[in-house]
Amino acid sequence: MNYRMILSVMGIVLLLLAGFLLLPCVIALIYAEGDFSALFTTVILCLVLGSILFFLRPKEERRRMHAREGFVMVTLSWIVISLAGALPFYLNGAIPSYLDAVFETVSGFTTTGASILPNVEAVPHGLLLWRSFTHWIGGMGVLVFMLAVVPMSGESIYLLRAESPGPSVSKMVPKMRTSAAITYGIYIAMTLLLILLYQLGRLFGWGNISLFDSLCLAFGTAGTGGFAVLCDGLASYSVYEQGLTTVFMILFGVNFSIYFFLLCKEYRLAWQNSELKCYIGIILAAITLITLNLFFTGGYFSTVSETIHHVAFSVGSVITTTGYGTVDFAQWPEFSRTILVLLMVVGACAGSTGGGMKVSRILILFKAQRAEIRRMLHPHAVEIMTMDKKKVEKNAIQGTHAFLTVYFAILLISVALISLDNLGTETTVTAVFATLNNIGPGTSAIVGPFGNFAVFSPLSKLVLIFNMLCGRLELFPILLFLRPGTWKKN
Repeated sequence: MNYRMILSVMGIVLLLLAGFLLLPCVIALIYAEGDFSALFTTVILCLVLGSILFFLRPKEERRRMHAREGFVMVTLSWIVISLAGALPFYLNGAIPSYLDAVFETVSGFTTTGASILPNVEAVPHGLLLWRSFTHWIGGMGVLVFMLAVVPMSGESIYLLRAESPGPSVSKMVPKMRTSAAITYGIYIAMTLLLILLYQLGRLFGWGNISLFDSLCLAFGTAGTGGFAVLCDGLASYSVYEQGLTTVFMILFGVNFSIYFFLLCKEYRLAWQNSELKCYIGIILAAITLITLNLFFTGGYFSTVSETIHHVAFSVGSVITTTGYGTVDFAQWPEFSRTILVLLMVVGACAGSTGGGMKVSRILILFKAQRAEIRRMLHPHAVEIMTMDKKKVEKNAIQGTHAFLTVYFAILLISVALISLDNLGTETTVTAVFATLNNIGPGTSAIVGPFGNFAVFSPLSKLVLIFNMLCGRLELFPILLFLRPGTWKKN
């Protein structure tokens, strides 16, 4: 284990975090609400500690890293940024409990959006922006950003593989740093476009969203996080602003390699992607079924167009694991809530900022089961499983089955531990689903779109924090980090 290399990378992460904190510092100065000192103190602490750790960097020949170091670096980085990122909330007193501050920050960085704040509008603007900005940082990954801006020697593919969501990771171009830069370039461009469209809507009278709210909502939408700046979520915004958010939530749930193909004019590769087709198909099917259910049940919305509008927003919010809300879907019929829970499990596409199991894994599982049935009927036949005309390697299938096994093991253990709070089965189960899949709101009144997680005990909050980290890092980096054998010397 290359400990000096790991510590030096933690130093770089803290220095980057200090840089990210400068934006909320500027906002704090503009609004002058007393949160600047907490933010700036955190900047200084990150700079000092980050500089000390960075200078522990080993010599050039000792900077190589392997899979083990990559997984440890990624997991430790997320723990470090969560502990440091929680300091402004705690130092300011906006969140008096440090555990609650860590919960809120982990929820931000993992793009979960589960909050413990009962009145978000009472939080100063600088901290509100930092809260939403954590979504944007965590959406694409802090180490992916590091690879894009900091020259790294060694096997940096291990960092990208450990932090990027999905069953497999490939380079867009031969150089890893260039791949990371392209990914972040697309990410930044789409975020800026969303902010621009919000403000254009205000200019043409289609809405009245402020520039500050545009920044916060764009950061949350891009990272598919879900922290809103109003207590009623997005219910107070115009139909244009809600519809625009719906479209961009779904767009940020698409594999970013699709956008790279479009930029390279490889339209065939984009349109023929089976995961994208399945993702769009699931969204359309869910919108249709829930709309019909609400229409025939009656009493929820006055018109069909209003029903479709709010259902499309809720479906887009849940499947992309963003977690924004325009209405309280916890009050919808059982059938509609069940579909939303299933969407929580499925999640968005691999290589996107969304959470969940990922549509690609669902496809692999279905294809694997179909291949197994064919083998039972034709024992001597040679079955080759393909996706997008490419062979699906055996290790990808085995990895998907292993992921599913570990996923349900963590799910069951977490439900058992959270049930000690006696908050009801629906609250317990959907709270675990919401955090493990990085969604945010559950389907019960307590943890629904307009509820919060403040009622849980400290033990339950620790379990939910663990779930959020597991969900964002795809389970295995966390498990490898906790495995004693990982830390043994070579």
